[in-house]
Amino acid sequence: MENLRTGDSNQITRDYFDSLLVEMRHIDSVIPSTTLELYGERFDTPVMMAALSHLNKVRENGMVEMARGAYLANAVNWAGMGEEEELEAITATGAKTIKIIKPYADNKIIFRKIKHAQKCGALAVGMDVDHSFSGNGKYDNVLGHPMTSKSLDEIKEFVKSTDLPFIIKGVLSEQDALKCLEAGVKGIVVSHHHGIMNYAIPPLKILPRIAAIVNKQIPIFVDCGVASGMDVFKALALGATAVSAGRIIMDPLSKDGANGVKDTIIRMTEELAGVMARTCSCDMKHIDPSVIHNK
Repeated sequence: MENLRTGDSNQITRDYFDSLLVEMRHIDSVIPSTTLELYGERFDTPVMMAALSHLNKVRENGMVEMARGAYLANAVNWAGMGEEEELEAITATGAKTIKIIKPYADNKIIFRKIKHAQKCGALAVGMDVDHSFSGNGKYDNVLGHPMTSKSLDEIKEFVKSTDLPFIIKGVLSEQDALKCLEAGVKGIVVSHHHGIMNYAIPPLKILPRIAAIVNKQIPIFVDCGVASGMDVFKALALGATAVSAGRIIMDPLSKDGANGVKDTIIRMTEELAGVMARTCSCDMKHIDPSVIHNK
């Protein structure tokens, strides 16, 4: 009951991950493939980097080192808030990178950053709409930059402004999923932004309902608290296309840089393959959601 009293969304999310049980299916199972095909590219794993920012406190050139690790593991890299020069260095590693832009109050900044991401050869671009407000009901301010909420019409304009797939991060309701489809976005991230609001529903709890609405029209990504290949499997079984890992890579990044990131991605992918083999899941498109049970 402690979690319900404190409302810690991260602990509630962890508890929900751990409440999901997986049945085994061995007959007719084969060595599984963890290959991910996304936006015309092929990757070895559905384990992606999260849209992190400002990792220099973790390791010198931390964002670039994270990207290099993703490249070495042939995984999708994501990049959050940062200067243009940093994104250029990130994409120069060869990592296929999705750039997430804050909901700046000045849309000119957003359009400029979208254009820059496309110039850098980003795989996709998007916005974390869950950073619009602060906890006091006013618009957020991130490192001196004022934010604001975005209307459906504004999001449509962002989508139309680029040839890149446009992604909305911070979808945690059927309502927003429907609006994203209407806006023409090419991907959503089911996320509560590492507990940006107390008592937020765990992403995996709302995921099946969102997946039913999306109906495989666009990719669905999941983040928040993903710490193992088993976590990844549960997300995939419930409707995710791929999953982002964030805090789990911090310590390896700090200690071993790009190699630490690479090794963590590979380890989680191997754990995922182990669960897939024991659930008769030959590839990610053939993971049967009925293997998941609640305690």
